[in-house]
Amino acid sequence: MSARPRLGILLAVVATLTTVAVPSATAHAAPQVPKTAVLDGSRLQQTRIRLDHGDPQLGRALKDLTARADNWLDQGPWTVVDKPKPAPGGDVHDYLSQAPYWWPSQPKTADNPWGCPYVQHDGQRNPEVDTGTDRQDVEKVFDSTYDLSLAWYYTGKKQYAEKAAAVLRTWFLAPDARMNPNLNHGQFIPCKYDGRAIGIIDFSQSYTSVLDAIAILDTGAPGWSKGDRTAMRAWNTDFRDWLANSDFGKEEGAAKNNHGTFYDMQLAALAYATGDRDLARRTVLDARSLRIDPQIAADGSQPQELARTRSWHYSTFDLVAYTRLAAIGRHVGVNLWSYEGPDGQSLFKAVDYLLPAATGAEPWAHPELEFHRFAASDIVHAAADAGDRAAQAAVPKLETPPGGDLWALRPAAEQLDSIAG
Repeated sequence: MSARPRLGILLAVVATLTTVAVPSATAHAAPQVPKTAVLDGSRLQQTRIRLDHGDPQLGRALKDLTARADNWLDQGPWTVVDKPKPAPGGDVHDYLSQAPYWWPSQPKTADNPWGCPYVQHDGQRNPEVDTGTDRQDVEKVFDSTYDLSLAWYYTGKKQYAEKAAAVLRTWFLAPDARMNPNLNHGQFIPCKYDGRAIGIIDFSQSYTSVLDAIAILDTGAPGWSKGDRTAMRAWNTDFRDWLANSDFGKEEGAAKNNHGTFYDMQLAALAYATGDRDLARRTVLDARSLRIDPQIAADGSQPQELARTRSWHYSTFDLVAYTRLAAIGRHVGVNLWSYEGPDGQSLFKAVDYLLPAATGAEPWAHPELEFHRFAASDIVHAAADAGDRAAQAAVPKLETPPGGDLWALRPAAEQLDSIAG
């Protein structure tokens, strides 16, 4: 055989070996594990890998998630400074919201433009709260950044990350648009209070979604810089300190119902996200005696929540906070699911109490102005994942929430039913 044919064979072999040894330029890089506070970052990574390998069940859920993310691409960003009137005190950078269940009792006149005094109608939302304050816009900030960051993590499409980054920078970081890191004027009542501790719930019910969105973007999202990351951590540290040390924060932390549970959950998440693991761990540990023991009865019911006109909503709502708090505990070595109080109180019992109504086996036997069975879906998923056999058996019988069941992609409980109505 001549030298030329041998050379050709050798080159062909080298080309073949090179093709095998070098990955394709279009292959997905291994996804990083996000250092999320509530979500399990390792689980997100494994879900991403399964999606990359074409898991059909996850693919269907991803379509639901990206549909939500696509809806945000032509909305916002929003800013705290564009409300019609500033918060009491005059600083447009201060967050402002209005108490949802308080209504004017008198006709509005030139001398009494608000119709004061305001009176409470529990569970009946005053439509005034949706105009003239920051409440509606901040909820869009929470929801959009969560959906968009998750959509970017699972698809790699940069428009999702860039939009999430723009929303976060505008609301929290841009000097001319940023929100001050306090809630001094949450849920004010016209002619009565300029702000109330109870207004902290405006953030605590959903702000952990923002913390997790930031952690996801921190894995290398386009449009989210090291400077953004540093500035957002500083904002969250200031907010954490306000929450822990302000009079409003201390008052909300002393609440004996869902407000106290959500306060603990938000404080623990902020502490974990800003590097104070000791505070995060201590907050989760203390919740055993401060929350579970007095707030959950031996049969699993939540008496403070059952007393409300929307007892189903508030029973599921409180468990959103408990299940997220348990998820934070996982990061700091505390298994809140395994805890049992002196009368046998536990998170498993609290979820199991809701299962007959959640599965449609029995009607809900307590007052509820607007019952939605799907409101319990996420908390049942959470209990099932934690090992509750009754919850595991209930999962196939759950009602799918509007917009699809996204648990497989974001396994952290959300408030699925609307507070309106």
